[in-house]
Amino acid sequence: MKRHGRFAVGITSLACMTLADAGPLLAQEAPLTAELPVLLTSCGQSPGPGRVRFFLTRLDLEHEFLEQATAQDLIDGTEAGTPFGAVIIVVGASLKGMGAAGVSIQDELERTAALIEETRRRELTLICAHVEGMARRAQGAAPGDNSDELSIDAVCPASDLMIVRQDGNEDRRFSIISESQGIPLILFEKNMELGDVLNSVFAR
Repeated sequence: MKRHGRFAVGITSLACMTLADAGPLLAQEAPLTAELPVLLTSCGQSPGPGRVRFFLTRLDLEHEFLEQATAQDLIDGTEAGTPFGAVIIVVGASLKGMGAAGVSIQDELERTAALIEETRRRELTLICAHVEGMARRAQGAAPGDNSDELSIDAVCPASDLMIVRQDGNEDRRFSIISESQGIPLILFEKNMELGDVLNSVFAR
């Protein structure tokens, strides 16, 4: 899927969407829709992908979750006759998670860069998700640890859509990316709203 025309969207409740300095948009006016199946992965090995996976499973949205998905996984899906239609990369780093996986943030950034490149080559929809609020931001990290922010910088500016829990955007980090790059941004307030967001993006 080719990159869509872009416009910044915020959603404070799933009853309506609002543009930062414009009038309300109806919830069904999704900034874009993506095709299934979706490849779900992480940039930073945080617990965040588990939340997204929960709702994809609950909504019966066809997906595959690979903690360390690579460009080769996209190639393999096509060769197996089950090509992916979209990729969701959940950003936010966990030193504990990366330690358990035996990878560094640099490993994660390099793997993710190659995955994004292949996603672009195949013209798939790339979705960046940040679903853990400010606890998964530099403000909640150990002194000197900027791995959360590195993962955001690696994925968000290259995405077709950002899905972000609103309290993780208190400093307008994602809004600034959205406005400067022209990338649609969906903000949701409560964890349970994430399911509604995903359902609207992957409307069948």
